[in-house]
Amino acid sequence: MNMDLMPVLEYFEREKEIPRERLLSVVQETILSAAKKAVGPARQLRVEIHPKTGDIRAFARLIVVQRVVSKHDQISLAEAQRIKPDVQIGEELEVEVTPANFGRIAAQLAKQHILQNIRRIEKEIMYAEFKDRVGDIVSGTVRRFERSDVILDLGKCQAVLPNKERVPTEEYQIGDHIRAYVKRVELGPQGPEIILSRSDERFVMKLFEYEVSEIRDHTVEIKGIAREPGFRTKLAVHSRDEKVDPVGACVGLRGQRVKNIVRELNNERVDIIRWSPDIRVFVSNALAPAKIKSIEVDEARKRVKVITTEDQLSLAIGKRGQNARLTAKLTGWEVDIEAEVTVVKGFEEKVAEAVEALAAIPGITREQADVLVHHGLTRLEDLLQAEESDLQEIPELADQAAAILEAARAEAQRRTIPLGQDALPKQS
Repeated sequence: MNMDLMPVLEYFEREKEIPRERLLSVVQETILSAAKKAVGPARQLRVEIHPKTGDIRAFARLIVVQRVVSKHDQISLAEAQRIKPDVQIGEELEVEVTPANFGRIAAQLAKQHILQNIRRIEKEIMYAEFKDRVGDIVSGTVRRFERSDVILDLGKCQAVLPNKERVPTEEYQIGDHIRAYVKRVELGPQGPEIILSRSDERFVMKLFEYEVSEIRDHTVEIKGIAREPGFRTKLAVHSRDEKVDPVGACVGLRGQRVKNIVRELNNERVDIIRWSPDIRVFVSNALAPAKIKSIEVDEARKRVKVITTEDQLSLAIGKRGQNARLTAKLTGWEVDIEAEVTVVKGFEEKVAEAVEALAAIPGITREQADVLVHHGLTRLEDLLQAEESDLQEIPELADQAAAILEAARAEAQRRTIPLGQDALPKQS
């Protein structure tokens, strides 16, 4: 029995939380190497450590022969029969080949090996534990800073929040408790490294998954996300159940669900948008609350041209173009936003249009229309309100006044414009 090894195994199992099976596996590797030196090149040599007593024994699989030629590979029939009476020549038999005092020597080697490699063992265990946690959110305490990187204590191990994975608007102090997204676990020359992120878009998606039960059970699906960390996030959601409002589910009762997420993101703005397969509807939803006049779609170039009124342009584009950028990233389409062009007509253009309108009335020539407009009678309604004497005062139209007014009344009847008493020319 070897009791020297057991206190070492118990210490590391208790204090370092390293499973005994893992420790025994490491010890066996060391002892096997020692056994090969002590026993020699025995065939299929293996060592066995009793998990409770710490007894160490070595075994080899030897071939039963009538006469031994190689003691490392063979065992005589007579000796083999003392172990297994019915053994036959040519059969393989596992035989204990533990050298004298081997257990004590091997235990010393094993203890040294464990002490020398405990950090490596801890890192291997850490890697095994965290390699399947990529994509999860973990909590940790800020322990120190290495340049601009933040080192977090996760309890059993440490992780790094690189500067490029930090949110630019956030500052941390030693002792702060923060949550982060496990972006990747790398097995480097110094052992495994757990790389965390708070700026990754998937961090926000995972927060919604934790907070919104409809996302966890796949009733509500996140169709897309676009984020500028620390400032604004747009999240497109879709419901597979017509009875479930995807936006309402994410917002929660009195907005509590999204408030919890915004609090975790240190008041980063979060827009929850209803996804649509119609790009016009999707873009319009993404640009809300800006009001859109029209959207032109270029399918071939995956480009949309959004037209808004002048007062809605800055709202649609957003501060420093942020709303437009996030909309483009969220939809996967290039988004051009322009204000509606309002054409202000000049005086001459208005006069020409008025002349054309009056000249279109049967019975009124372009020359007559031009004279009428330049004397302030620009519309049919103006002619219907005029008296014959008013037109007779215009030298160019004096003898044409009655005919012009008759043409105007006929046109009014054709357009079914009701005429009041004051619209009729007075009788002289």
